[in-house]
Amino acid sequence: MTGTNEVVLRAGLKVLALDLTDAQVRSLLDYQDLIGKWSKVYNLTAVRDPAEMLTHHLLDSLAAVLPLQKHLLSRGLENTVSSNARVLDVGSGAGLPGIVFAICCPTLSVTCVDTVGKKAAFIKQAALSLGLANLTGLHARVENIIEPFDVICSRAFASLVDFTAWSVRALASDGVWMALKGKHPADELSMLPVGVTVFHVEQLTVPGLDADRCVVWMRPS
Repeated sequence: MTGTNEVVLRAGLKVLALDLTDAQVRSLLDYQDLIGKWSKVYNLTAVRDPAEMLTHHLLDSLAAVLPLQKHLLSRGLENTVSSNARVLDVGSGAGLPGIVFAICCPTLSVTCVDTVGKKAAFIKQAALSLGLANLTGLHARVENIIEPFDVICSRAFASLVDFTAWSVRALASDGVWMALKGKHPADELSMLPVGVTVFHVEQLTVPGLDADRCVVWMRPS
């Protein structure tokens, strides 16, 4: 199955215009295997079929990598050795998209936070198993984090109102929120307070997944 997954993954990476090394591709597949193994005991995800996991988890998160890289480049925080850009993945669960970001962008410092101890433990184990020195797993409530992050992201975590309100103290002075959503969340956008500005809603196409996806970019007003 891994061989088939690798073929599908590499085809998806080509569609997404992501140029990863063989080692990064291997890490992504090893990460998927880890999710599968841990989910048998800790129920990290309801998706158990490897092919479905590849599209709904890996490729779905990989579709957001280039938008993240482009944003960092526009901020002068491009993916270079000198970059100290910090990303916080809120309600990370099995590490999606944070661990994918850490694999694809090795000079980023990525912290995945979750209130569920077993999920935070999984992220810590994944960092060790995959040799990701730039990845940190944190068992905490995001409301209690006050150290500054350049990008705070979430995927299937909460409403935009709650996501921004709960994590605002962790946002750097010139930081942004990056919310991965399904269809265009018009209702949620209309509920945002005046203190939050949406500066871009970016449509995503996930290879092999026939579903709406977008990234909502926000910053404090």
